[in-house]
Amino acid sequence: MTYDPEELGQSKTDLADTLKTLRKRVGITQTRLAQRCNMSQTKISNIEGAKLTPSLVDVELILRALDAPPELVAQVVALTRSANTEWQDVWSQRRTGLEKKQNELAGFEQSSTEFRYFLLSMVTGLLATPEYVRASLAHISGDHSKAIAKKLERQSILYDTSKHFTFILTEQAARWPFLPASAMAMQVDRLASISLLPNIRLGIIPLGGHMPVGPLNTFTVYDKRIATVETQTGAMVFRDHRDVRAYLDEFDTYEGYALFGDAARERLSDWAVLFRS
Repeated sequence: MTYDPEELGQSKTDLADTLKTLRKRVGITQTRLAQRCNMSQTKISNIEGAKLTPSLVDVELILRALDAPPELVAQVVALTRSANTEWQDVWSQRRTGLEKKQNELAGFEQSSTEFRYFLLSMVTGLLATPEYVRASLAHISGDHSKAIAKKLERQSILYDTSKHFTFILTEQAARWPFLPASAMAMQVDRLASISLLPNIRLGIIPLGGHMPVGPLNTFTVYDKRIATVETQTGAMVFRDHRDVRAYLDEFDTYEGYALFGDAARERLSDWAVLFRS
């Protein structure tokens, strides 16, 4: 399915209008539809008012209750998938303030308990040293002190033992010389130390051997409900269960190639030594 970034926001309103029109065409009230779908009338009202974006399961229940024809079901399902996808371009993020993006990520982290991070080319902010965090924003003009502070503040979530994290880093992500050698050694040391936390699994995929799959993007999956995928010019946020499932399956594949525990820490130690030398 092709997504046009300019149309993703509009699709939420279009979906709400379509479902409302279908209900009225059938000639039943929101209350009656809610009873047929085992939902509250308030939820139906919020969906039709575009205050709540329904999941694909919600929409399928509504379409079944309205006895929608198969050709219309396919159209509305496609619209639902678009409505559950969000494009966030980097230029808008910079205009509104980078700390706003940090607040959004903090919200995802507070509302989730199981996290999966696949890191293709860089270390994520949760694992980064202060030097690495500052360097990651240095190419953007302006004062980013608030965003930097928020990035570092977010790291406290790692010590919440009710939450469980799996980080998978390629060797490139761990070893890319983003900082001077001595600072990179400290960053690699931090990865090793964080891997000792009881609620964290940190895996390394070394460049060696045979791995017949090729990753294209860095991505994160929150529980089994949201996947965020990073590109050079922004990020896609997926909430459709099929999209999220695709990234969960991809993560499982890379997990099978990763080194964990003592094997990962031994490899990280070797890399830190190389930076120090």
